[in-house]
Amino acid sequence: MDNESTAQSVQSDLAPIFAIIVGEHSGDTLGAGLMLELTRHYPNAKFIGIGGPKMLDLGFESLFAMDELSVMGLVEVLGRIRRLLHVRKTVTQYFIKHRPDVFIGIDAPDFNLNLEEKLKKQGIKTVHYVSPSVWAWREKRVFKIEKATNMVLSLLPFEKKFYDKHQVPCTFVGHPLADDIPLNSNKEEARAGLSLAKDNKIVALMPGSRGGELERLVPPFLASAQQLRASDPTLTFVVPMISEKRTAQFNQIKQTIAPDLPITVITGKTQEVMAASDCLLMASGTVTLEAALIKRPMVICYKFNLITYWLAKWLVKLQWFSLPNLLANKTLVPELLQDEVEPEYIVPLIKERLYNDQNNLTDEFTNIHLQLRQNASEKAAKAVVELL
Repeated sequence: MDNESTAQSVQSDLAPIFAIIVGEHSGDTLGAGLMLELTRHYPNAKFIGIGGPKMLDLGFESLFAMDELSVMGLVEVLGRIRRLLHVRKTVTQYFIKHRPDVFIGIDAPDFNLNLEEKLKKQGIKTVHYVSPSVWAWREKRVFKIEKATNMVLSLLPFEKKFYDKHQVPCTFVGHPLADDIPLNSNKEEARAGLSLAKDNKIVALMPGSRGGELERLVPPFLASAQQLRASDPTLTFVVPMISEKRTAQFNQIKQTIAPDLPITVITGKTQEVMAASDCLLMASGTVTLEAALIKRPMVICYKFNLITYWLAKWLVKLQWFSLPNLLANKTLVPELLQDEVEPEYIVPLIKERLYNDQNNLTDEFTNIHLQLRQNASEKAAKAVVELL
């Protein structure tokens, strides 16, 4: 038996405990992919911490619901601070007592990095999967990350260069979305699968996955849809929602603002809706990368709580805030922020992308896709295994 076969045989007999904490749906997707790959190395592995529905379906044991951590914005976090501190204290004590072989914090840096630092001091190996935006603001956090982790797993190539500059261990693994999403997303197949009109132009309204995002973005998105529909009655509007809870919230807002506007709401099929669409009006976030990989034109918007916005404006020094533009290092897609998120700005940008040729944009998105397609979950799992 060769050395590699012997190592695989030993691994198959081991039952390591992997502690993982995720804070939102994108982290749940990363966590599920990582679990699948780690299970190939360690079929008897145990996974415990805080996970989402995809991870739970794979046998993950969650100590708290993932929604406990799904809070974004400085002011919003302050409103939940006592509960968040309770959750972190509870999981910290649990992991110190039960000592997992590796702790993997997936995104949620404000929650996970403090936890990782405490666990590392206790001799528990720690990994942070998805680099915080240290290259955008609070650059000195890189030294805290060095103290808190044995390894950073970065999804984006420019992040690896940043960590190398500061001599902090980092592995660029690529992005799992680039592995999962095909290079060519078929619009006709997607429409047939969702029973959507074959010939009409379709605009997807995508106001986000958090309650606060919907409160701020649904009203201007609906007002823009009304204006677009008035100028082109053949337009079809589709809204993908992440959960039944968000679907109910969207419908409630729509009933108040635009009860007569024809809209199809589809729950749990975001990528399919994007593939079926001609243009996307969307909140900023990881979903904008999905849109780029599916290769659909988009207009990206974001509105913060006012205090959060002014703090971010003071702290963050970036030319762009959306992932497609950051990855291309140029303006590929329009970004609207805060007071710009109004129909007078949104409608002309949507029309331009609906009715003009977008082939150059598709080529740019394809370049991004190829750059990020690295078998990310497999690479991430390999890096974690090497820590063991």
